Amino acid sequence: MKTFGTPLKPSAIKIMLLGSGELGKEVAIEAMRLGVEVIACDRYDNAPAMLVANRAHVFNMRDGSALRRVVERERPHFIVPEIEAIATDTLVELEKEGWTVIPTARATRLTMDRRGIRKLAAEKLRLPTSSYRFASSLAELEEGARAVGFPCFIKPTMSSSGHGQSVARKSTDIAKSWRHAVEGSRVDTGMVIVEGAIDFDYEITQLTVRHAKGFAFCAPIGHLQIDGDYRESWQPHPMSARALRKARAVARKVVDDLCGAKGRGVFGVELFVKGDRVWFSELSPRPHDTGMVTMVSQNMSEMELHVRAILGLPIPEIVCRPGASVPVLADGEIDNPTYTGIDKALAQAGTSVRIFGKPEVKGHRRMAVTLATGRSVKDARQKALTAAKKIKVW
Repeated sequence: MKTFGTPLKPSAIKIMLLGSGELGKEVAIEAMRLGVEVIACDRYDNAPAMLVANRAHVFNMRDGSALRRVVERERPHFIVPEIEAIATDTLVELEKEGWTVIPTARATRLTMDRRGIRKLAAEKLRLPTSSYRFASSLAELEEGARAVGFPCFIKPTMSSSGHGQSVARKSTDIAKSWRHAVEGSRVDTGMVIVEGAIDFDYEITQLTVRHAKGFAFCAPIGHLQIDGDYRESWQPHPMSARALRKARAVARKVVDDLCGAKGRGVFGVELFVKGDRVWFSELSPRPHDTGMVTMVSQNMSEMELHVRAILGLPIPEIVCRPGASVPVLADGEIDNPTYTGIDKALAQAGTSVRIFGKPEVKGHRRMAVTLATGRSVKDARQKALTAAKKIKVW
């Protein structure tokens, strides 16, 4: 029988979050419901998960020495990365020394960089993907774009939420896309990826759970992205039975490789679908932003599933009902975010709002999300979109 302790007592189970954004905040809440002690870490103070955690640390997580100092001081049972920009070489070292990294240090390292996960999926596992090239200079990018054809998509090998991504529709767009990718990279890797276009009907996120007893899959999540940034998601997205089987087979194959014998947790596997054909796109070894819809559409959200998998707890049937999510965005320079329209957003039955509690806005930032359930996915989407339009951040 598994034993649970009490936070701030010697018996406590400790989870350390590396990255404390909106997804980490929900992971922290789910962990604390089970009596887990949560230590939230990020590069800035008062990040969302810090607002609900037992303790917090602020440091540059790309600094391996700083990361090691905090781990050795806190001695967590589980180290749980929530962002890409982490000193993954240090995570690999810590794992070799006996610390538990979720899902594994290798998975975190490979998926931190688009080059690592794409080479794994396409070249080792031979999964269908878009055509692609890597480029470390403008000249190489121009050559790569000609090879994959136009239009093509240029992305930093390390970024998130669409930062640095653009579409080049003709050769004269390449120089601008190169500058945009270099400036938008989370870490200066000196490399970008250029991908050829796929003629797909839709794209989905297949949330895949690797847990103590094997695998579990959530209903497919449809999503709309603009410039690589999610603007809407809904669940369940309709698919043919054959396409769904293929999607889950692709997800299972890549997750199984990343996890090895012991890895566990939730993975957000992004896929393109046309008819019954499925292509692998990207993967996050943690709860996915499009999966925020599961906070209302499933009996267990992706964050609860992540915590259950981490702790080795049972994951029974995952039940889904029609739901949708729409992020609330802010632009500009705001040092004291204020929200209006919350009352109007909540006027419709079946709607809810989550304000993340981010301390400031610099540029373009996701600040909240509206969630809705409905008689159908179409109904839920309309509710969530209507609610999001009511909220202003200033």
